[in-house]
This record gives sequence, C-alpha cells and structure tokens, in this order.
Amino acid sequence: MNIKPLFDRVVIKRMEEEKMSAGGIVIPDSATEKPIKGEVLAVGPGKALDNGSFRAPALKVGDKVLFGKYSGTEVKLDGQEILVVKEDDIFAVIG
Repeated sequence: MNIKPLFDRVVIKRMEEEKMSAGGIVIPDSATEKPIKGEVLAVGPGKALDNGSFRAPALKVGDKVLFGKYSGTEVKLDGQEILVVKEDDIFAVIG
C-alpha cells in the first residue's frame, strides 16, 4: 500500500478484537464493536503552524495507538480497510 497522509493526518489499521470472551464464549462479528486500537501505517509531516513551519508528529510508523470510537474516515485501499485520522484524535500510544 502506498499512501502518504497530508499535514497532521495519520493512517491506521484497526487491530482485531478478541473473538472469545473471558469465559470462553465465542462472540459473533455482529455483536462486537469496531476496535479502538490500531497500528500506525503512515504519518504526515505534521501540523502546519502560522509561521509556515510544521510541528513534527509525536507518532511514528508501527506505533500501537488508542483512538476515538467515531474518529477519522474509513477508506478501503488495495482491498484493506484503513482509517485516516487527525493526530489530535489519537489518545495514547500503547506498548
């Protein structure tokens, strides 16, 4: 996949959620919510500032992140569903 986000946009691939509960019950796809965790696939050059320079992004490709449930725009590219979000909509980097 060849995608380069602009400004403070970040491209994320959602991580798959557990398909089984802690008690061993299989959860069907229709009953699960979309995951709010993902992996960063691409990062833009940063937020444009008033003086014409850019503020460098705090994220890098490969980071695992938490983002807002209704954040971003879903796009299907090369048969893969990805999410394009603003860096401000990402809450945390997880280990």
